[in-house]
Amino acid sequence: MRTLLILLCLLPGLASAAATDALKVFLTQTQTVKARFAQMVLDKNLKPLQQAQGIMQFSRPGKFRWDYQKPYEQIIVGDGTRLWIYDKDLNQVTVRKLDRALGSSPAALLAGSNDLERDFKLSNLGMDKGLDWLEALPKSRETVFERVRMGFGKSGLEAMELRDQFGQTTVITFADVERNPRIAADVFRFTPPQGADVISE
Repeated sequence: MRTLLILLCLLPGLASAAATDALKVFLTQTQTVKARFAQMVLDKNLKPLQQAQGIMQFSRPGKFRWDYQKPYEQIIVGDGTRLWIYDKDLNQVTVRKLDRALGSSPAALLAGSNDLERDFKLSNLGMDKGLDWLEALPKSRETVFERVRMGFGKSGLEAMELRDQFGQTTVITFADVERNPRIAADVFRFTPPQGADVISE
């Protein structure tokens, strides 16, 4: 599950528009983002299964880095061509083509083409618990996620909910958002550590 969230990003400072409009504005006005994130995976009965937190950095199009810090250390990097997933405890690296990781997945909402309606059906859900919600339904059946919801508040995107085909829901919240910061190019490069087991998919 956590691997599939790698490209999800933030939409800070856009809460004044309807949620679908805010997403479209983001695609034209935001190039880079840096933020802290907290992630929780819930089962179909909404019982917590996993929790994690770390730092995310993002550069459109297609470059990103998620550093999971607690409770496990993992690095996920998209360099524009390939996707790298490094599990420190296993000393294992998985690498695959980035276009396959994107496709019609939730990731493509923010890191892929600006032609959102081509791959997703977007709809405004209105206000709930103080947030203005957007729902994105993938048109392709070749995706793990059934739906993605994004909740906008005063600081922009404050929450994301992703429901998969197994009934699990992943909730991500964001803090300390920096919009369009300068990010060094080497942040989005990855070299497997010496001795690591590298698996290509």
